[in-house]
Formats: sequence, structure tokens, C-alpha cells
Amino acid sequence: MKNKIVLVTGATDGIGKETALQMAYMGARVLVHGRSAQRCHKVVEQIRNVSGNPAVEPVVADFASLAQVQAMAADVQRRVEKLDVLVNNAGVYFKERTLSEDGYEMTFAVNHLAHFLLTNLLLPLLEKAPNGRIVTVSSTLHTVRGLDLDNLQGEKHYNGNAAYALSKLGNILMTRELAERGYTANSLHPGVIDTKLLRKGFNINGASVESGAVTSVYLASSPEVADVSGEYFVDRQAVDAGPQATDAALQKQLWQISEELTGLAG
Repeated sequence: MKNKIVLVTGATDGIGKETALQMAYMGARVLVHGRSAQRCHKVVEQIRNVSGNPAVEPVVADFASLAQVQAMAADVQRRVEKLDVLVNNAGVYFKERTLSEDGYEMTFAVNHLAHFLLTNLLLPLLEKAPNGRIVTVSSTLHTVRGLDLDNLQGEKHYNGNAAYALSKLGNILMTRELAERGYTANSLHPGVIDTKLLRKGFNINGASVESGAVTSVYLASSPEVADVSGEYFVDRQAVDAGPQATDAALQKQLWQISEELTGLAG
């Protein structure tokens, strides 16, 4: 990964932090995204010290704000001439319906719309890399509940698990559309990992963050998947995603809706 530039979202804790650390160990220049500037700078220093790689730097944005996502993308575009890997890792879970700065249901806004906007804004940088890759952390929970396009914001009824599952399904549908558009993009289930999100949302413990980062690191770096795109991975193996995740019509519909909600349409 030497001479490669990697951006990891949600990298101040859990799977994202471990993914950023592994990328730093491998010699990449790593952009560590976080919501808090103070927390982000602290983690950057930790990763620099542990990995011995000085080429680790912070990028800050609250993904509950599409304006901040846009500002972060502009910041990245000013700093780097290309982007070899974008790891869409940031994620939230809300038991109660909460709205983002833009008035969207928070889980959908942060987990799907923010990454949709960021990815699209950074596509020109990914295109400049010899083999630009987009890696998006989804979840096996994408199969839990059907996607209701009339309830994307939880406006008719809200359930935290359903909202999370919907956002993770959106991650896979975005990935498949990116692949169809010619980009190297894959999604993954990291496993049931002991993160703040797991404890807060589901009140259970899981496996180590080190094991949770394995598939993300593999998809970001391995030559074995350099030409693989549009797949859904578990334990470094491509597996079948749920039925709605392979619904081509739904994929197109959600992409169009996402363009409209993020202001990319037109």
C-alpha cells in the first residue's frame, strides 16, 4: 500500500480505527475521518505512534450534515491528487427516530446518504488512481426487513432495527450501482463485532475489532480482488446478498432518490 492514499470514514473508534491502523502499518497515507476534531487528532497521533507511519492525517465532518460532508470532500480534493481507496465505514444506530440537520431520519442520513454524497463527490479522485477502490461496510442485517421507499425517513412508522437494516441495504444497492457504472466497489459484513454501536443498539458483545477489520482491509488492499466489483463479502469471501440487495429496479430507484435528497440530481 506504499504510495497509496486511503480515506477511512468513522475511523476514530472500532472497526474504522483498526482499518486505518492496518492501512498505516501497510505504508499507506491514511486520512482518518471523525466527527470530533479533538478526537480525530488524538487518534491520528495514536496511529502514527503505533504504526510508525507519519503519513496519517485527520479529516473532520459530522455526517449528520450534508453541508459538512461537502466541505470534507472539498478538503480532501485540495489535499490529495488521487484517492486509491475509500472505505465507507462510519455508522450509527438510533432507537428513537431522530432527524439530521437536513431533516432526514438520522440512521438513513449518516449510514447511507452521507456516504452516497461523499462517494460521488470523490469519484474524480478515485478515477485518477490506477485501481481506485470503494469499500463499504454493510451488515448481514440488510436482509432483516424489506425496503419501503415510502418510509425511508421512518415517517410512517419507526423501528431502530428496521432503520439500521434499511441503511445497510442501501449500502449494498449503492455498491452494485457503482459497479455497474464501472467503478471497483464492494460491500461487506464485518461480523458481529464488539463496537459501541453493537452495545448501544443491540445490547450484546461481539468479536474483536481486529477480526472486524479483516474483510475491509482485504478488499482495500489485496491484489486478489483488484478486478472484483459489485460483490458482497463475508470473511473475505464473496457470498450472495439478500433478495432486495440484488433487485436491479430497486437499485436504480434508490440511486435516483439518493441523488435528489443529497442535491446531486440534475
